[in-house]
Amino acid sequence: MRKLQVLAGVAGMAMMAAAGQALAQEATALDEIVVTAQKRAENLQDVPVSVTALTADQLKDQRVGDVLALSGLSPGLQIKTDDNAANPRIFIRGIGVNDFNPATASAVGVYVDGVYVASPLAQMAGFYDLQQVEVLRGPQGTLYGRNTTGGAINVTTKKPSSTPEGDLAIDYGRFNALNAQGGFGGPIGDTLAFRIAGLYDKSDGYTLNRLTGNKGNDADRKAVRGALRFTPDDKLTVDVSASYSKSSGGSILTYNRSLVAQTAEAASTADPDPTYGYIFCKPSYYTSGQCTNVAGYANTSDNKYEGDYRFEGKDIVKLFGATSAISYDFGGVTLFSITGYQQAKRDDYEETDANPISIIDARYIAEQDTTSQEFRLQSNGATRLRWVAGLYAARDNLNNNSHYNVLEVLRVPDPSNPTGMDPANSVGVFGWPLQQKTVSYAAFGQVDYDLTPKLTLTGGLRWSQDKKTFHYVSDVDYGLLTLFEYDNQKTFSSISGRLGLRYALSDDANVYATYNRGTKSGGFFSGQTTDPRDLGPYKDETVDAYEIGSKSEFFDRRLRVNVSAFYYDYKDLQVYTQVQRDGLPVQLFTNASKARVYGGEAEIEARPITGLSLTLGASLLNAEYKNFISFTDPSLPPADYSGNTLPSAPKVSLNGAARYEHPLAGGQLISQVDFTYRSKVYYDTANTERLSDKARAFLNGQVGWAFSEGRYELGVWGKNLTDTTNISDITQLAAFGFDVFSMGPPRTYGVYFRARY
Repeated sequence: MRKLQVLAGVAGMAMMAAAGQALAQEATALDEIVVTAQKRAENLQDVPVSVTALTADQLKDQRVGDVLALSGLSPGLQIKTDDNAANPRIFIRGIGVNDFNPATASAVGVYVDGVYVASPLAQMAGFYDLQQVEVLRGPQGTLYGRNTTGGAINVTTKKPSSTPEGDLAIDYGRFNALNAQGGFGGPIGDTLAFRIAGLYDKSDGYTLNRLTGNKGNDADRKAVRGALRFTPDDKLTVDVSASYSKSSGGSILTYNRSLVAQTAEAASTADPDPTYGYIFCKPSYYTSGQCTNVAGYANTSDNKYEGDYRFEGKDIVKLFGATSAISYDFGGVTLFSITGYQQAKRDDYEETDANPISIIDARYIAEQDTTSQEFRLQSNGATRLRWVAGLYAARDNLNNNSHYNVLEVLRVPDPSNPTGMDPANSVGVFGWPLQQKTVSYAAFGQVDYDLTPKLTLTGGLRWSQDKKTFHYVSDVDYGLLTLFEYDNQKTFSSISGRLGLRYALSDDANVYATYNRGTKSGGFFSGQTTDPRDLGPYKDETVDAYEIGSKSEFFDRRLRVNVSAFYYDYKDLQVYTQVQRDGLPVQLFTNASKARVYGGEAEIEARPITGLSLTLGASLLNAEYKNFISFTDPSLPPADYSGNTLPSAPKVSLNGAARYEHPLAGGQLISQVDFTYRSKVYYDTANTERLSDKARAFLNGQVGWAFSEGRYELGVWGKNLTDTTNISDITQLAAFGFDVFSMGPPRTYGVYFRARY
């Protein structure tokens, strides 16, 4: 595998070097890429921001069905999840949040048609009928708001057209997986147009339950979106849309790794670990049968796609959204109004311990709704002074009624205690019903001023305020016993901003330098706890980010090279950790004192000959904590994480693609090979070696034939062709004597058909 990874990187570099030497006169120029990273349509090469733009065809060719599948497709972008249908954990340049609890905002903002998707319950919605996805790397606090210290993912759906059109894409493959999506629309009279789109995604799943013979990690998603565009004249445009989706696939089934040594031969040391009270196994003995969990179960299989599961739960997520986007051109300026409403409901019954003995299972029940309004006034045209100013307001309501069923195996009949619950020894059903209400306001503005025809100065500021009201109950046995209640309210205010210079070396090359101050709102921890001190409030996270870069095109726009280097100085970085307290796992969400992140990135695209397109992305990253001391269990010394690498922050990551189109039998032969690579990652703050994953490379491809002037296309496809072990995350439950692995799909393959008119 290491050889494959090295070869993939060398091959990618070689492709780009060859492209620079072999650019033929008959090759067509690269397409101009239009992005809205600065809230206006601009050429990607003119924007002093690190942006990866993926078109609708690129997303389909790489089978990006949701935000999780974007992982690795932009330099420094890593995404993972421990759930089937919610809570993607997004990291850009090492900045993200490991917390899966619903009140914790991501450090990477997700936007759909200009509306901020506040709820992590809604961020795994299916990608379908899309126009483009932009990945903005680095803090985006000025124009996109708080909670974008890592960056932003900007998703744009297809809009109604005044010309009748339609498209359909169907994939069928391994595990009886069927993905069908499409849309159609056209004019309704002279001033109104419509579009209707839908998604159907279903598969049997790729994880085997050895106890029942059933498959898990299955998919069952359905979605529909309707949109209208009203254009009575060339000044007013009104876009309204509504969407509904439901995911009812199986709750995630993980792989169980047993940790408790039962023999001297398997023991890693002679003495029990002071934190856990037992002796850990040697890694080479994990599946020997000489290692168990605390209840005595031993998983002897190396196959991470099978296990012995007591039950097969469901992860049901229902989403509804509505958006209104209105623009009116007054001539010199345009006024925008963007209104959004989102509602997310989740009911997930999860077999958390991945073994046949009842140690811990979870029921995650949550509902969240968000209403937002943005007004934005901005200048028109390529004038010397270009500006944008706006106001933003939002109201978010979260209700949670989740619980853990802990150590049911230890409950014994007791006439004086009919429930069998024993909170003192952490045996029982532990719930944490909570409500959080957030009211947000912001005012922002940015100015671009051409000091000379070649030199542009950019400056921007944003004031943000979040008022959070929090009510929390820690109870046992569905409210039979209340351990404590907690009520608090706090307002978090901050200033973020941007300052930059861009210099045009020529019509095809420019350099830039920027400073960005980003913030992420403080708040209250929304995970399960029996100690009110764990709830916070925690403080705002702030970052001072410095970046220099260049964007260039060569050989009559047949070679594009964009590079950047960055340095981040973080204060009060918000960190999710899992520690042991009184011998049991405890979740914490705290502020690290400092963190430092620096690195460099490159994105290269070329068309060396007619029909051949080559792309390569690369990232070098150093991300580590500075002065981070965590006080956890009073009986143990504090944990010092200073100098540790941030989770999901590989030092090296690569992605690339080669696509070739050639005339064949009245049509076009279309072939594509693409890959992603990342070096070793840690999944926890402590950088525990067994909770890390070595370097991995993933190879994908497809071959198809397009005919009838490109209106139809059919072919074959494959993902993870080398069947590389696909670990999304590793979570330690060492207090119970095991770790669990969340697995992405193994090798998949199939056929596809596409049609458009």
